[in-house]
Amino acid sequence: MTDLVAVWEVALSDGVHKIEFEHGTTSGKRVVYVDGKEEIRKEWMFKLVGKETFTVGVAKTKATINIDAVGGFAYEYTLEINGKSLKKYMENRSKTTNTWVLSLGGTDYRIVLEKDTMDVWCNGKKMETAGEFVEDGTETHFSVGDHSCYIKAVSSGKRKEGIIHTLIVDDREIPEALE
Repeated sequence: MTDLVAVWEVALSDGVHKIEFEHGTTSGKRVVYVDGKEEIRKEWMFKLVGKETFTVGVAKTKATINIDAVGGFAYEYTLEINGKSLKKYMENRSKTTNTWVLSLGGTDYRIVLEKDTMDVWCNGKKMETAGEFVEDGTETHFSVGDHSCYIKAVSSGKRKEGIIHTLIVDDREIPEALE
């Protein structure tokens, strides 16, 4: 990886993915790695600028690396996820998902709730869930190992805040992680 020019970390529902990009500015070589696995390799590209598109994660999320010339022999590399800059995508994602990171019995877990579908992901796998209505909202139940978990959804009572989601594991509230 002598021509490594950019590394990004992208947090998706199925986990945090590492994207690495090699760009040989003399050979025109372009190599894209996702989580250490080679996804794209192009040798002897005569055009040094352009874009490379590939997918990331279980949901095959579309990613594009843009290669732009800035000055003489300098290049700028930007990553887009689903057609948005990485920064915009992550800002939007924080509105559509909740993420919790916790340790149970020495194992680390990353639990993600997709608010639009109410899908729950744990360490890259979509969980089997059971939803139920309760007095003050809803509960989405699932298990992690031998631990009983649920995500409680209650109205904040404020229109701007909307619904508040709380993860409860073994009757203990888990604070939300900021990614």
